[in-house]
Amino acid sequence: MGNMREIRDRIKSINDIMKITNAMYLISSSKLKKAKKDLAATQPYFNKLVYAMRSILSRAPDDINMRYFDRREEIKPEDRKVGYIVITADKGMCGSYNHNVIKLTEEKMAASKHSSLFVMGQVGRLYFQRRSHAGKLDVDAKFIFTTQNPTLYRARQIAEQMLKLFEEEKLDDIYMIYTDMVSSMAFEPKILQLLPLDAEHFVQEEGEITRHHEAQFVPTPNVVMEHLTPNFMKGMIYGAMVESFCSEQQARMSAMDSATTSAKDMLQTLSLQYNRARQAAITQEITEVVGGASGSAL
Repeated sequence: MGNMREIRDRIKSINDIMKITNAMYLISSSKLKKAKKDLAATQPYFNKLVYAMRSILSRAPDDINMRYFDRREEIKPEDRKVGYIVITADKGMCGSYNHNVIKLTEEKMAASKHSSLFVMGQVGRLYFQRRSHAGKLDVDAKFIFTTQNPTLYRARQIAEQMLKLFEEEKLDDIYMIYTDMVSSMAFEPKILQLLPLDAEHFVQEEGEITRHHEAQFVPTPNVVMEHLTPNFMKGMIYGAMVESFCSEQQARMSAMDSATTSAKDMLQTLSLQYNRARQAAITQEITEVVGGASGSAL
């Protein structure tokens, strides 16, 4: 009976865990749908923004302020101050999602002598802070942002902070390491350069922009560019945040689906063991009863 009680307790425990994994799967599925909807709603605005910057750069006068495009080529590669914005999750149970981002970050930082980390997400922040305390990394302790439910407000705060660090020459290159959702079933960590901006990214083909003999910028080309650049940065960061959030939910859905499948397999095995133990107990009871009756008859 002790063995049967133990199997019953395990079956109950696995059933309870399976309810949790099912619930987490459904929650992640709901979050994924909402995030995709939000990204689709904002995409047209940022597409127009890119077009506007492309149009200005193709027609702009030579004296336009290009400080956000300044590559600072006079600085040697080994002396460049590099900043990495890293997007991880606020919690685990999402397969290899966090591990892949952390691994890519460590690979990129190994190639930079002067690098700074700006980590989003509790998992990555705790991981890199532990290494920071050991004196191995420079992690910005004041850069604290959640990765749950990405917002444009949060993206704007980050963009303004990065632009300021670049303008003050505290950083020469700024990259964002995030997870790109390649398809509904596949995602991979990627690195995106935020600053300095690349003019070739905007002006790709001669015929892509309808050219005019004159283009008027109100009040001036510099003011227009100064206004557009922070918004463009905000769009890039927001897009990476949403892509990472979608990838995290997809990774968690896959992990929870695998956990639920494993739980069902374990329940099937335990049910078989329980039935065998129950049959053995019944057989033993019948044998004892028959043996007792035979003894009384004698």
